[in-house]
Amino acid sequence: QLLDTPGLIPGFNLSELLGQEGGATNFSEIYRQCQRDAALWQSLHLDQSVSLDELLNISQYTGEISMAFEKMNITLSPISLLSQSQRDLLLNASQAGQAPDFTPTLEQLDQNVTQGSLLDLAAELEQLADKAGADVKEDLKADARKLRELDKEMQTSFSGPLQSLKENIHLVQSGAAQLEAQTKAALDKASKTQEFLERETANIIKNETWAFLEELLDFFETYISWAKSRLTEDVARCKPIAQTLDNVEVITCNYILDSL
Repeated sequence: QLLDTPGLIPGFNLSELLGQEGGATNFSEIYRQCQRDAALWQSLHLDQSVSLDELLNISQYTGEISMAFEKMNITLSPISLLSQSQRDLLLNASQAGQAPDFTPTLEQLDQNVTQGSLLDLAAELEQLADKAGADVKEDLKADARKLRELDKEMQTSFSGPLQSLKENIHLVQSGAAQLEAQTKAALDKASKTQEFLERETANIIKNETWAFLEELLDFFETYISWAKSRLTEDVARCKPIAQTLDNVEVITCNYILDSL
């Protein structure tokens, strides 16, 4: 209270010393703040003389960063997915890969396995047996039975593989017919992809780089916010100053002056 008396020390003003215009900071208030273990930033009201928000505000730099970033020119090497020679090679290969005409082959497969009909031959042998003598009649009939059995065995053995062969031929024909169209479609997609990459790759890189830069700026803002809170609330707590003053008061007043 004695130190706070106006004019006690000529020309001394604590608020002006701390750079506070029209402030009312005094020693009594500082003492009470220190008793509550406040930081010196709060006790001395330094926010009135130093603006942390203005000093540590990085938004004033983001405009310059943004302008510099917009002026940045990204130049990439030419992108070539397929050269013209490779395109011609694929197209020629698809055109040369057309299947031959399997129509005669399919017509032959639809006929009997043998050149003539074994059943017809067996029927002819039976007719001859009816007209032949007794000495060869039974032999001809036996041969006719063998021919019928052979025809039955051949039908059983060859029907499955022949059907599979015909299906494979049809698959080859349909696949070869689509080969050229599929090759052209793939080449068209490659051309569109190359055009997209040449047109958009620079923008994609720029956008991703700006997103990364914004993330870095967010990290800085978070750090600055933490630093401001630490500086204004935790750094240089002044309770020891108040305790030291209390100890001086006890020793000086209670033990020395009171004893006198």
